[in-house]
Amino acid sequence: MAEEKVIETKVKEVDVNIDEIFDGVVTSDSVTLPEEEKSKPNVFSRGGKVDLSFLNEDDQGPQEEKIIEEPQNEATDLNEKTETTEETEKTEEESTEEIKVDVKKEEIDEILSIDEEEQPEKKKPGRKKIEGIADVFSKLIKDEKIIGFDDDKDLSDYSAKDWEELIEANLEEKANAVRRETPAQFFNSLPQELQIAAKYVADGGQDLKSLFQTLAQVEETRDLNVKSQDDQEYIIREYLAATGYGNREEIDEEIELWKDLGKLEQQAKKFKPKLDKMQEKVVAAKLKEQEMKKAQQQKASQDYMQNVYNTLKEGKLNDVKIDKKVQSMLYNGLVNPQYPSISGKNTNLLGHLLEKYQFVEPNYSLISEALWLLADPDSYKSQIMSKGETAAVEKTVRKLKTAQASKQSSTKTVEPKDTRKKLSRNSGKNIFKRF
Repeated sequence: MAEEKVIETKVKEVDVNIDEIFDGVVTSDSVTLPEEEKSKPNVFSRGGKVDLSFLNEDDQGPQEEKIIEEPQNEATDLNEKTETTEETEKTEEESTEEIKVDVKKEEIDEILSIDEEEQPEKKKPGRKKIEGIADVFSKLIKDEKIIGFDDDKDLSDYSAKDWEELIEANLEEKANAVRRETPAQFFNSLPQELQIAAKYVADGGQDLKSLFQTLAQVEETRDLNVKSQDDQEYIIREYLAATGYGNREEIDEEIELWKDLGKLEQQAKKFKPKLDKMQEKVVAAKLKEQEMKKAQQQKASQDYMQNVYNTLKEGKLNDVKIDKKVQSMLYNGLVNPQYPSISGKNTNLLGHLLEKYQFVEPNYSLISEALWLLADPDSYKSQIMSKGETAAVEKTVRKLKTAQASKQSSTKTVEPKDTRKKLSRNSGKNIFKRF
């Protein structure tokens, strides 16, 4: 028979205000719970659903079953009330009610809504436009103070980025115009003699000494005074000599004759403009000569580039095939003067390598071989081919010797086959034996 358990209940007299107990819902803040119950989930904890079924029950929760009935007195009622309160609080702690707020839709809209008038205007995607600036730039373009873009886009559709690009383009164009115009302005500001010298040098002329002597003579002739007797004689003498009138003695006799006739000044005035033009023609002839030299150099350069191209375009040199990479290297190395030279001017790769192995990184065997090839290509190629043939013969001989030695080591001695008739050992029976 199972042992009967007896639970003793001690009743203490406590002053309790009944009205306060039943006044409203008892919260968990008014009751001190054990430590293990404080950690139970509540409405703010992460967990499962909260059981709200107790809200549908009577105001008084289910009564705990009593093992020993107590007399129905005031203390017992108070105990029951206390137990009921504890049970209710325990149920509240285990399954705390999720607070639901029933708010009218109008109130929510009033709280959360933002007046459309107070909302900032939403910016449309795209580039920002600047109002009013199109008219300003349109007038500037019309007055040719700035240059517009060569496109079909209307100025009213320009964004800030477009205006920035237009301004930068105009500034760049102004800078380029200054760079283009400055040399011309500087050239025009020079004296005539220096303009002639500048053009002469620009065309590749190098005999500046002869040029300046001619220019000096032109300047002296221009400064001659027809009122001076010495200058008169000089003008007449220079003009007659330039036109081939005669030798110096004949020219001096003619000058003395005009002097006696009092026509020396008259002849000087007559010959002076002609002499000036003749001196100018001398300078013009020098410039023309240099222009012709420059044109000849340009033509020679074009012919050189074309000949190099025609030589390499087939992809082979003297029956030796070359790939695209070698083809490009050879062409650029021969036609592009992109390497500095000890002469002060640029040179091509060929000249650069010759100077390199002569002065920078001396390799006299290599440049001697290159000189031999350039000076006598047939002899050089013959020696190279002969050397190649000798090497090939030596290689062939080595292969033959190696093959012969391999053949001798692998060959086996074959004994002659015995053709005599023989009997087999397993046929040892006597053919005359009776069975």
